[in-house]
Order: sequence, then structure tokens, then C-alpha cells
Amino acid sequence: MATIADVARVAGVSSATVSYVLNGTRRVRPETSEAVLKAVEQVGYIQNTLARSLATARTLSIGVAISSVSNPYFTEILQGIEAEAVDRGYSLLVADPRDDPDHELRVVSHLHQRRIDGIVLAPSPEPSRTMRYLAEHDVPTVLADRVVAAGYDQVSTDNAESTAALVDHLAALGHRRIGFVAGLPGLSTTDERLAGYREGLRRNDIPADPELFREGASESEAARSAATELLTAPRPATAIIAANNAMTIGTMRAVHDLSRTVPDDVALVAFDDFPWADLFTPRLTAIAQPSREIGAEALRLLLDRLDDPTRDPVERRLQSRFMHRDSCGCR
Repeated sequence: MATIADVARVAGVSSATVSYVLNGTRRVRPETSEAVLKAVEQVGYIQNTLARSLATARTLSIGVAISSVSNPYFTEILQGIEAEAVDRGYSLLVADPRDDPDHELRVVSHLHQRRIDGIVLAPSPEPSRTMRYLAEHDVPTVLADRVVAAGYDQVSTDNAESTAALVDHLAALGHRRIGFVAGLPGLSTTDERLAGYREGLRRNDIPADPELFREGASESEAARSAATELLTAPRPATAIIAANNAMTIGTMRAVHDLSRTVPDDVALVAFDDFPWADLFTPRLTAIAQPSREIGAEALRLLLDRLDDPTRDPVERRLQSRFMHRDSCGCR
């Protein structure tokens, strides 16, 4: 049976370097890592995960609690976490908190009882009990997509400025009646995108009108109702910003219900891109978040936390991209 020494001999490196590559415990040069992985395949080495976990006093498993895993955005975050975890020799235990504070606490405690080494969490709208549980049990935690008060490692995107940029774009096209379909109250993403919407109105000298703001609860049907109200008001919106991908679908259904067209009757832009957004007619103008990188960075921060439990918390804000297509009215 092949050993680490066999891998080291074929790769021309030390056994310690082989261990660094396989366990992800220290950075090595890309060419060295490639040589080690080729040697692993050549000699047929199979890593003994049980022995590694005993040696490191870790289970080599990470808990992931992310709601709406069927949502393409969160699916891609999960894919980013999984890819980074596999590269570092970890497996995942995944649960869906359903954006419900009671269920969130239940699934997080269940994951903890499975002796995970740490957890990546996208917090619910009311996460205080869950955060208290994690703190009291000293569970290494990284927050992904949604953030809370300082004190935790967290990874998100530039929600406020990206939303303000959508307002800037619509205002530059001459729109003054810009509607906003907001997400679930209590989520940091909802608060930040709403703040960005208001900032965009302010810097374009557009008065904030409460009639142009509607809650879409981060899901399709509520957004459908919200967009219908925006489009049938006495002074309807001439443009709508949908604050996530599910609400974009609901908004598009509302437009269809009313026999309206995008962008001739109403301009539509969205926060959250779709893999198929450029196949829509018209193609969807949207903010594309670096979802996979959010997941990968969350996992990296968590493993860094396991290696250095006393370091200061880190908050990362990753850059989104403006995907300029047709639904805004540009040709």
C-alpha cells in the first residue's frame, strides 16, 4: 500500500511538503502542488482520513447552513464552499434553515452535535438566538452573504453601492419613477440594498416616494403582487429594480399578467444575475454577484480561524459586476 514517503520520493519533495499539500495546512508553490498531486495518482496513494483526524483532533467536516439551496445564487455559494473544502480535505454536512429563526437554531445545534469543526452560516432575519448558541459553544463560524454586527468572520458583496449604481443607470436613461421590490425584512442584504436604492435616488436628485417601495419577501409570488401594485398605481413606476433573482421572476410575471412589455412599458433591472439571463427576451440587465467566490472565501476564512482561533475577525466585501444588457431600455 502506497505511503506518503512513496509520494514524496516520486514528486521529489519532502514528506512534510506532501502533507502540506494534501492537508492544506501550508501554502506551497503551484508547481510543487501539481507535482505532489501527480505523484499521488501515479503511486495510487489513498489518504487515511481517520488517522488525519486523530492526529489533528478534528473531524474534517464542516457544517453549512444556507437557506433556499434551490436558489441558483445560494447553490453557487454552496458549490464554492464544496470545491474549496474538497481541495483542503474536508467534507460537508448541509442543512437548510428555511429563513426561519426557530428552524435555524434547530439545524445549527444538530450540526454542532455531529462534531463539525466549524460552520458556514447565512443568517436568518432574526439570528440572535443562533448567534448566541454558537458563541456559548465556541463554534468557529463564518457568515456568508448576510452579515451581522462585528465580531464574526463574514463574506458578502457590495450590496449598497451596486444597488445605487442601478438607480444611477436608470436615472441616466431619464427615469424618475423608479420602483423598488425589496427582500425579506430583517436580512442585512435587504437593508443594504434598500439603503443603496435611497442613496441612488438622493445623488440623482430624485425625491423618495413611499408609493414606489414595496416588500417582495425575497420570493416570487410576493414580488409578483408588489410589482403589480407598482405598475397599477395612479402614477406607476416607469422602471423597477428587483432586489434578488426570485423577485425578478415575480416581477416579470406581473408584467406579463398586465400585458405589459419590458422595456417598452417598464424598464427592469435586477440584483442577482441568472446563468440564463442573456437568454431572456429582452436580455436582463443585472448585478452579478461573485457567488462561488463568496463560498470559497467563506471556507478559507473558516479554516484560517481553525488554525488561528485568536485572530481578529475579518469582513470581506467582494466586488459585484454590472451586466449591461437590454431590459433597462438600452439598445
